[in-house]
Amino acid sequence: MPVLVAFAYSPPAVAAANVENGKYILTAAGCVGCHTTKANKQKARLLSGGRALKTPFGVYYSPNITPDPEHGLGNWTEADFLEALRNGKSPTGDHYLPVFPYTSYTQMTDDDMRDLWAYMKTRPPISDANIPHAAPFIFRMRFTLGPWKMLNFKPGAFVPDPERDAEWNRGAYLVKALGHCGECHTPRNFMGGLKSDLYHAGAKQGPEGEVVPNITMDADTGIGKWTTDDLDTLLTIRMLPDGDFAGSGMAEVIENTAKLTPEDRKAIISYIRSVPAIKNKVK
Repeated sequence: MPVLVAFAYSPPAVAAANVENGKYILTAAGCVGCHTTKANKQKARLLSGGRALKTPFGVYYSPNITPDPEHGLGNWTEADFLEALRNGKSPTGDHYLPVFPYTSYTQMTDDDMRDLWAYMKTRPPISDANIPHAAPFIFRMRFTLGPWKMLNFKPGAFVPDPERDAEWNRGAYLVKALGHCGECHTPRNFMGGLKSDLYHAGAKQGPEGEVVPNITMDADTGIGKWTTDDLDTLLTIRMLPDGDFAGSGMAEVIENTAKLTPEDRKAIISYIRSVPAIKNKVK
């Protein structure tokens, strides 16, 4: 008589979250800069929100993203977090305003999103209430964002270019998905969507209200005359080829790029130098 043996079904294993990688992703993605006021940064009250982000459509205040259950993400699940980054939706299904750069973060890998979430859960909760946005009502309406997304948002993880090497693809991922450089260095149309034909060609107003320079390889209006060493020096100690130093919002970005591995900075430079030159003098 045959013996029947019962086997319990085991779902495919999911890799345990890498908290250390999550900390690295937090740095590469610049989360602290946008989600912490300068005063709170000095007090190490990181990710507590309240940073004013100036845009042509009004001033928006970043939310508290600490694990605080009332004002932060304390009641979120990992799935909620991934949905916010991948599709720009809240746990209740509302669309997020695109001042939150999910339009770039959507390109993150699932593993990096999970690692980031795992690290963020280790941070201390801070009970700072969120500040209402100071923007006209029309630019705060979320029900209009469904059509906006159809025109200006393409969700999905970064797909490596098989025609490029691993270094270039790593750089593209760091610049496009994590660093979201295009969100500041690319001008926007009247709807607030990025003008893809002017990718990295500079914008008249960045998060601090300042002009954001052209970083394409155009020799006259961009960084076409810069060497690889010039770019590495900028991304480590903020020094420009003329001996001056980058300030304002870029200084905060460089606080992050200086903490990346030399290999990742090299990858970023490889990608940046491959972006087509666009003549666009921003002022």
